[in-house]
Amino acid sequence: MSRNDTRDGSRSRPRARMDAADGGRRSGSPDRPRAARGEEGRDVRASRGKDAARGQTTARPYVMAAARIEQVRQVLGEALQWKYPADAVLSHWFRAHANAGMRDRGEIAEAVFDVLRHLRRYRQFAEIGAGSGTRRLAVLGLASVWPRETLDTGLDEHERAWLDHVLSLSAAGLPRAVRHSVPDWLDERLAALPDAESLLQALNTPAPLDLRINPLKAERDALLAAWADGPEARWAARPTPYSPWGIRIQGRPPVNRWGAFERGEIEVQDEGSQLLAALVAPRRGEMVIDYCAGAGGKTLLLGALMRSTGRLYAFDVSAARLARAKPRFARSGLSNIVPVAIAERNDQRVKRLRGKAHRVLVDAPCSGLGTLRRNPDLKWRQHPESLAQLRQTQAAILRDAAACVMPGGRLVYASCSILPEENELQVEAFLAGHPEFSLLDAGAILADRDIRVSLDGPYLRLRPDVHGTDGFFAAVMERAKGTPE
Repeated sequence: MSRNDTRDGSRSRPRARMDAADGGRRSGSPDRPRAARGEEGRDVRASRGKDAARGQTTARPYVMAAARIEQVRQVLGEALQWKYPADAVLSHWFRAHANAGMRDRGEIAEAVFDVLRHLRRYRQFAEIGAGSGTRRLAVLGLASVWPRETLDTGLDEHERAWLDHVLSLSAAGLPRAVRHSVPDWLDERLAALPDAESLLQALNTPAPLDLRINPLKAERDALLAAWADGPEARWAARPTPYSPWGIRIQGRPPVNRWGAFERGEIEVQDEGSQLLAALVAPRRGEMVIDYCAGAGGKTLLLGALMRSTGRLYAFDVSAARLARAKPRFARSGLSNIVPVAIAERNDQRVKRLRGKAHRVLVDAPCSGLGTLRRNPDLKWRQHPESLAQLRQTQAAILRDAAACVMPGGRLVYASCSILPEENELQVEAFLAGHPEFSLLDAGAILADRDIRVSLDGPYLRLRPDVHGTDGFFAAVMERAKGTPE
């Protein structure tokens, strides 16, 4: 189904972030910027003019910092219109400026996402300056990427004085919604959650990069050992604390160029999303449905755990998303995946599977607010009205998917949201209307696979400040045996 998530490395919406699979949004060290290339960067660009006093032709040196500020300003000018997701805006801009190198792209993207992450606070600071507000936002974003002496070469004396003043200000006295840069409606909802301050702070911290091995092709310890002696060692790869298939690395290397990626041994997937497969717990030879497959990140892990046996349906309302998944399926070595583009409601192929699936996963379309570390623009693109519409869509999908579960079968509902109305309240409403389903203990199911996660209650609730993953929710339900199909 339509999705807003980032957690499995296979976004449903147009994707433009320079992340690991694209070559590295933050690749390289940001504290030693080099001159950009092409339109963004010949090392020296000269503009000729007559020196009035000497009557000679002189060259004015190209100032890389000034050019970078302008590049970030251009991207922000488009992104802040909120017409398209920020990663799509970046992708479009990079295609139009193809001469920008990987390092340049990484710096631009990092500055843009820093502004989106801290937009409300930065806008308050930018109000006290003169000139273009978007330029001042660009300066603040680059201040998080570059050392001050580099940035200063692109500023005039008034801008330097303004930046000195802004950087001397303390955010401690600002209202929480301004301090952590969230809209008021979201601040009100998060205030009801435990340790809201800690959660907000974590959501404004850039996420590490999580990878996942393909259990059909690779063994995690062996892969980590090989990387320790190879060029991958610089990225400090280590096992994820919960997922037995996960690897966490620092930075944004060009993973898509690594041999392990090309051989289908690894994929990009947040650790929280990986744990979904453990909750589904598919077995060899079963019929399993990934009801909102997107570009197939979760499908791949389910298929590998099934050892490429049985039948695994990958449903999605977008044929384009499923088409993008085909190279991943081919790389994985799996042969049990059946991609199916379905209608949003009353699809006949779905009806034919009524009561036939052993396990059904519903990774529902949601607000994506648990992924703000990776997608900070979502907090500005979502609003209460869109959230209400999403809740209706989630409820409808959950009902349709549940009809496919056979008696005695398992239904897993998940979202990358941190809001109760998309999570616990959605599940409670479903169970109230479907007494043939009962709630299982997610923690006990994970413990059966020797996955120890500290949980409060039967649900899987993950938070970046507690677990180091994206904000994530999952509920496991079982259909009673002997109930009519």
